[in-house]
Amino acid sequence: MTFIEGGVCAAAGFRAAGIHVGVKTNNVNKKDVALIVSDVPCSAAAVYTKNAVKAAPLLVSREHLKDGQAQSVLVNSGNANACAPEGEENARRSCRAAAKALGIDERDVIVASTGVIGQRLPVEKIEQGVEKLTPLLSTDGSHDAALAIMTTDTVKKEYALKTVIGGKTVHIGGIAKGSGMIHPNMGTMLCFLTTDCVISPEAAQSALLQAVQVSFNRISVDGDTSTNDMACLLANGLAGNMPITGPGDDYDAFLNALTQLCTKLAIDMAADGEGAKHLIICTVSGAKTEQDAETLAKSVISSTLTKAAIFGADANWGRVLCAMGYSGVEFDPDTVDVAFASAAGRIDVCRRGRGLDFDEDLAKKILTERDVTIDIHLEGGEASCTCWGCDITYDYIKINGDYRT
Repeated sequence: MTFIEGGVCAAAGFRAAGIHVGVKTNNVNKKDVALIVSDVPCSAAAVYTKNAVKAAPLLVSREHLKDGQAQSVLVNSGNANACAPEGEENARRSCRAAAKALGIDERDVIVASTGVIGQRLPVEKIEQGVEKLTPLLSTDGSHDAALAIMTTDTVKKEYALKTVIGGKTVHIGGIAKGSGMIHPNMGTMLCFLTTDCVISPEAAQSALLQAVQVSFNRISVDGDTSTNDMACLLANGLAGNMPITGPGDDYDAFLNALTQLCTKLAIDMAADGEGAKHLIICTVSGAKTEQDAETLAKSVISSTLTKAAIFGADANWGRVLCAMGYSGVEFDPDTVDVAFASAAGRIDVCRRGRGLDFDEDLAKKILTERDVTIDIHLEGGEASCTCWGCDITYDYIKINGDYRT
């Protein structure tokens, strides 16, 4: 398995583009609509937010994907089209515009939106923009598409890799956005994945669910699960491998590659949390089950007090134990060891649930690094899990205090 360039265009038969059409009114230099298309129909799969309030594009996309097939993705940023007037009709109008421009069935278009909730989508601008966007589709278009789906993101999230499945070289690529309102349950996170692997819709859906569970569902920025979260996968089969229809070696190889790709994108989301200065990596080992380890780690990375301590480079390990204690997982606090680590070194701060004398200057130096690891060990079993989060800063309040206005 090798990471390569190309994003969603790395797989054979995929093209993409992104431009500014006017959904974002505050900056004409920011792209706000992206289009991804396959030369041929694809097996398609998707996972959606568990928030009971779901944006109109998710409802339309879910309906379109009932047959397990799609050929294109149309995405806008700057407006979530959630709880908005004429939401579903405008989502359908967006699909119809893309379908007409591409010469495909509108039911083969996946539609997604991200941005401010509750405002009418300026669908007319999208309809006009698609006509300008379609001629720009190219195998080099992933970068522009990745930029066009960003809202408060400060960096684009774009990766691709290649691997060998059944003797054939298979490519998987992806772009994603997410910086705030990130606490996936499937943050405002969107992820679009493409592959030339031959895989059935059922196997693609199964693999996507498994990959999401151990990647996007193991990050948190601020504890808010968005109305618009979605991850989708298009597989056009142009790699020519033997069809993957269920469990087996080829399925495992595809799942492993997909998981690696999703994990890279997920970590970038956590690191790019709104206003964040630090990526927090929390590893829990010695738990009874992997689910216990995951719940404990997610509780720590989601703790506002823990996040504030990391921002201040304060080795306040008590906040870590506190977050573990209200996680709902049964464990013995008297068996907990905690250490902080980074590129500057490692320091043990708690052993068997009790504080240690440690060098505060060294601890501060360790916690000043961008990537900070909270290493937790229990004596309850053999299971472990790593989750990713970020610190909370003054800038998070600045960004979200006037997000709409």
